[in-house]
Amino acid sequence: MNKLKFKGRDIIDINDFSKEELLFILKTAKKFDPTFIKRDRSNYTIAQGKIAALLFFEPSTRTEQSFKSAAQKIGMGIIGFNDLTVTSTAKGESFSDTIRIMESYADVLIIRHPAAYSAKEAADLANIPVINAGDGPNQHPTQTMLDLYTMMKEAGKLSGITVAFMGDLKYGRTVHALSLALSLFKVKQIFISHKSLKMPDEFLEVLDKRGVVYEQLESLPDDLKADFLYQTRVQKERFSSLKEYKKIKDKFILDDSFKKYLDRGVRLMHPLPRVNEIDPALDSHPNAIYFKQARNGLYIREALLGLVLGRIT
Repeated sequence: MNKLKFKGRDIIDINDFSKEELLFILKTAKKFDPTFIKRDRSNYTIAQGKIAALLFFEPSTRTEQSFKSAAQKIGMGIIGFNDLTVTSTAKGESFSDTIRIMESYADVLIIRHPAAYSAKEAADLANIPVINAGDGPNQHPTQTMLDLYTMMKEAGKLSGITVAFMGDLKYGRTVHALSLALSLFKVKQIFISHKSLKMPDEFLEVLDKRGVVYEQLESLPDDLKADFLYQTRVQKERFSSLKEYKKIKDKFILDDSFKKYLDRGVRLMHPLPRVNEIDPALDSHPNAIYFKQARNGLYIREALLGLVLGRIT
């Protein structure tokens, strides 16, 4: 009998979840993935009659659309907004009032906001589950979960693999959260970045305390030995200085020459959107899995919605 409790739970910070809980979420996601199970029509009515409110205070493509798709696939109705000009926010309505109003009409709130800790603020206000769909530079827990799911699906395991991170390791919330989540497993980590974008010490200190083996490099080695390379874009929106951004935005671009790594079995991941850091010439290689990665977000979000609504146990 499952003793883990998800009904009514907020999904705010990846650090709120134990190794056991993360593995349970990944296992649940497999129930929605046609790679592992034939289409189960009973999935279509898991959350019939429930309403998801998507409150997107900043732009999104994958996260917003995959949450909408996930909700509809399990029978939910959808309300919400992604344009503040058509809401009372444009009239001066406060964030807290918006949350209180929207929870009156829904069974779960899915929130994306540019301010750090805004999702936690919403969870403290609301009496229904809140799912953090990205709160500025802080967290994006469902992205971390879909990344873990992708690695487990591709490698067949998490413990014992090696994951390299490259690009913007200073501002990249996806890298920070994924690194900490992987530290719950026996995963070697390699950090590759310009010295001005290196992994912050606060995260390395956690890895040290957990006994994680890791390396820090300033360039991609020819003999990279990794199961996955997690590439990130240099995020213009996270820079306070445009001059600093322009100085290093074109560092660590992966072009056609990266195919030799893919041919050796390194799987290339990216949270997307990309700008110019991955050449589209790599897209057709079977080990360039970033579009599969995005697809996996659908199964994770179907699973999470079912779990927090108590429709899956």
